[in-house]
Amino acid sequence: MLIDTHCHLDASEFNADRVAVIERAGEKGVGGIVIPSVARFNFDTVRQLAHSFKGGRYALGIHPICVPDALGPDLVELESQIQQSLDDPRFVAIGEIGLDYFVPALKTPEMREKQETYYSAQLDLAQRYGLPVLLHVRRSQDILLKHLRRRPRIGGIAHAFNGSFQQAEQFIELGFVLGFGGAMTFGRALQIRRLATQLPMDALVLETDAPDIPPAWLGQRGDVGPRNEPGEVAGIAQLLAELRNVDLADIILASAANTRRALPRLVGTN
Repeated sequence: MLIDTHCHLDASEFNADRVAVIERAGEKGVGGIVIPSVARFNFDTVRQLAHSFKGGRYALGIHPICVPDALGPDLVELESQIQQSLDDPRFVAIGEIGLDYFVPALKTPEMREKQETYYSAQLDLAQRYGLPVLLHVRRSQDILLKHLRRRPRIGGIAHAFNGSFQQAEQFIELGFVLGFGGAMTFGRALQIRRLATQLPMDALVLETDAPDIPPAWLGQRGDVGPRNEPGEVAGIAQLLAELRNVDLADIILASAANTRRALPRLVGTN
């Protein structure tokens, strides 16, 4: 079974044909889709969406890009939502959380400090409730790792990983697996392809980050670019099999097993 470990299926880009998108993914063998929240405003949305189709799962968290508008009560509400969701088998992680030092507005000293505050607070929630995390990692690997080392093993997925081999090893040592998706499909992405080829297979999972990070084969459609879909994880799995020179079936089995290990609450497909 293919699992898209990171898909913003609630995004407005899917409003016109969301059901058809889910059906297309299923036709391509995608049996699980993890939908992370990004802020308080979509906690309920991702939960309801995950419950609307077979294989839907969700995570709750505050994305670093949403941190500038976040307020203290948002963390209180997040904890309340986590507590309410602990008995929900479709709830699998805290996420999407992390740090973003790429977006200019998030690189100011004030925003870096606020991001770290929210990231640290959400790691504490993960530790308190025994949950893994879905990490947003963009030019922030070392600071993310610093906070993780201060806590017992939390584990989870480092989404859209694009750091160095040494940083990858450190995340793996801390109990994380690494998400690979559309960026890997571009021939110029030499570093990501090296990681995908050289890292142990038990450290890799598949993702789309749909509607973002479309794979190379979708081409360019205007300034915004093409919309990515969860069904594209099938092509990503095929490319990973080619890069590693193994059978596609091996990639599908291994990546699904790795996902279940990283997200223990993700069991079954109902």
